[in-house]
Amino acid sequence: MTTWNLQGTKHHVFICNGSSCMRKGGEEATQAIRNEITNLNLDSLIHTTRTRCNGRCKDAPVAIVYPSGTWYKNVTPEVGTTIVKRHLAEGHCLQEHAIYQYSEAGFIQPEGSECIQGVQKAVKEKM
Repeated sequence: MTTWNLQGTKHHVFICNGSSCMRKGGEEATQAIRNEITNLNLDSLIHTTRTRCNGRCKDAPVAIVYPSGTWYKNVTPEVGTTIVKRHLAEGHCLQEHAIYQYSEAGFIQPEGSECIQGVQKAVKEKM
């Protein structure tokens, strides 16, 4: 098993490979993202991780970019390569695919986002 030295890494991309995402092309999106990273010689700057369910199945396939905390929906192979070119290489968010972005207030929906609201997480009472 490989143990990567992540020193110098500037971005971490989590690519959902849960069942809903896989049924909607998650494997193809994963490969497109990884291939574009290699094509642009960005392997030392960007680390990718396959995840299981990220809880946004209606937005499948989903990819999450850190440290910006940007969640992307409907990540096709074409969208995946554009995320690498525009967001990761140039620093420009793809607003048309972003469903959440991190801010001081926590995760927020970008203006104009067609984000599916989803269900609220239950809040446990403190005893």
